[in-house]
Amino acid sequence: MEKEKYLEQVRKVTNNSPYYQLLGMEVMEIKEGESKIQMPFKQGLTHPYRIVHGGAIASLADSSVAMALISLVEPKDRFTTIEFKINFFTPVSKGNLEAHAKIIYKGSKTAVGEVEVKNEEGKLVAKVIATYSIRRVD
Repeated sequence: MEKEKYLEQVRKVTNNSPYYQLLGMEVMEIKEGESKIQMPFKQGLTHPYRIVHGGAIASLADSSVAMALISLVEPKDRFTTIEFKINFFTPVSKGNLEAHAKIIYKGSKTAVGEVEVKNEEGKLVAKVIATYSIRRVD
């Protein structure tokens, strides 16, 4: 299967997965070492102060790095987050969020990605750096 078709299939399967549907996340784009995922504001994702819980934003960011990395590994390879650092800058109480991830390093056993999460006005909500372990499956 050619890579573009494979990544489109990954995007569709991912968007239909239970966790993505729970959070309302949608993979908008997967390309070589990059991805964009959107997540709408939902009351169910807020904490008692009525702003989006940091865990939901972290899930959006982590998922975005995973989608960027999937474009750089073989379909049979497996990978998992082994380190994750997030800084929050702006609270979110309405609108859509968009995570844009880029892989900044990919070796044979690890990869590092960075993510910017922005609100619909383009204001930076969070910045992430995440490290993944890659396991080759033959």
